[in-house]
Amino acid sequence: MKRGDFIRLTAGMAVAAPLLHACEETKSKAVPGKIVGASAAAGHLLRDHSFNPPGAFEPKEVVIIGAGVSGLSAARHLVQNGVTDITLLDLEAQPGGNAASGGNAFSKYPWGAHYVPVPNNNLTEYLSFLEDAKVITGYDPAGLPVYDEFYLCHDPEERLYINGHWQEGLVPNTGLNAAELAQFKQFFSQINHYKYLKGTDGLDAFSIPVDTSSRDESLRALDRVTMKEWMDNHGLTSEYIRWYIDYCTRDDFGTPYNLVSAWAGIHYFASRKGKAANAAHNDVLTWENGNGFLIDALRKDLDGKIATGALATSVKATSNGVQVGYLDVATRQVKGFEAKHCIVAVPQFVAARLLGDSERGKTLHEHFHYAPWMVANLTVKGLHERAGQPASWDNVIYGSPSLGYVDATHQQVQQRKERRNLTYYLPLTHASPEAARKEAYRAEHAFWAEKVLSDLQRVHPDIREQTERVDIMLWGHAMVQPRPGMIHGEARKSLSGSVGNAIHFAHTDLAGVSIFEEGFYQGLRAAKQILQQT
Repeated sequence: MKRGDFIRLTAGMAVAAPLLHACEETKSKAVPGKIVGASAAAGHLLRDHSFNPPGAFEPKEVVIIGAGVSGLSAARHLVQNGVTDITLLDLEAQPGGNAASGGNAFSKYPWGAHYVPVPNNNLTEYLSFLEDAKVITGYDPAGLPVYDEFYLCHDPEERLYINGHWQEGLVPNTGLNAAELAQFKQFFSQINHYKYLKGTDGLDAFSIPVDTSSRDESLRALDRVTMKEWMDNHGLTSEYIRWYIDYCTRDDFGTPYNLVSAWAGIHYFASRKGKAANAAHNDVLTWENGNGFLIDALRKDLDGKIATGALATSVKATSNGVQVGYLDVATRQVKGFEAKHCIVAVPQFVAARLLGDSERGKTLHEHFHYAPWMVANLTVKGLHERAGQPASWDNVIYGSPSLGYVDATHQQVQQRKERRNLTYYLPLTHASPEAARKEAYRAEHAFWAEKVLSDLQRVHPDIREQTERVDIMLWGHAMVQPRPGMIHGEARKSLSGSVGNAIHFAHTDLAGVSIFEEGFYQGLRAAKQILQQT
């Protein structure tokens, strides 16, 4: 679910070879387009090459490695609390992590995360941020937030193509018999039970952030089985409900339901309890550029503090704090900071290499798996529509390996649109993450464009004639997969602690689930660790 212009740095380096041709502009018979970032080739330099230490170190109070949600959240909180001598280092051309976005003459569009659900009301810092971003415009007499109507997803919100017909909503109901419908009723009844359940410790069974959830042993046991096994045990056998749950776990976790932890699968449904004056708990907030809107809000007070095109190369604790080395990609110079604190806000497999920590690397190899994704943005003219529910924001095809597409222009107020930008999501779950990742980087633009168009042709017969451009982004390590043992196991927690008093960690893989709130609070946690020492 990001970007870059760093291939030129890797000329002559074998690591870049598989990507060089893929990143060139191509024009197949079907549609023009190209493969855009993320900067995998430059990033692999950290894995495959060693760097000389910096010749000098610039003094700095705090260095943050990674300008995704966690890094930006940490920086924002530090600046708001008077710690302003900070620098964020990010490899990409623009900040954002997997909330990156792009755009063209017709609209902005997401390259990754594209919405947030209505938040739970106990997330006070998060709600305050949404106020600052003008997403929350006030509160009603009962204290419930009022959301800007322009940012609440407009109708029609979502549809599912199933049994030759577009139905409203994503829960299958067209063509199902009574027994199949009854299994959905049973499932959602069980979810409602979990939503309001308290553990023996008095905490919500399922909460956000994940680490505020109950640690009741009967609930922890759900993290030792897969979602499929849990469904087997509860007699949820209909092909329709199994497709739906698999769709949901691939959507949020990049993980099929037969691999994802049952605890994580239930958390997807049972942790959302937000109330609002003008929205339901299952409503979503979205923008043309997806969560890129929230990225812009996080970084609005960080002008001059974000160094892009900066590949961190080393993090070393010292008696006075920490030394951070990085490659300035534009100049190919290795530079450094001598800081009091460093927040490592990148995935843990990157953190292990930065620290040169083999034990950390071993733990990751044994317990952490990262899902690869392909995301495409299509610019289209008018499309032929099958019967049923009209074109919606979220458009899903039953039985497809993809998650369908969202319409980036959906929130625009004008009724007639000259062109639309459609963002298509494909978690690469057909093979192991390692195998799927290698296959993805070897494939050329024409392969991906054909894959997208072939899938969408089922619902839009004229998609080839009406598509003017298809751009592709490959996410090699889009998100950690919450497999059994991830949430309540020791590995995740063992990697979350600071190294000494100077090196701190913040990333959604330390939460086990990749959602905006987790990234936001990961950053807050790391920033507060620093503020406690100042």
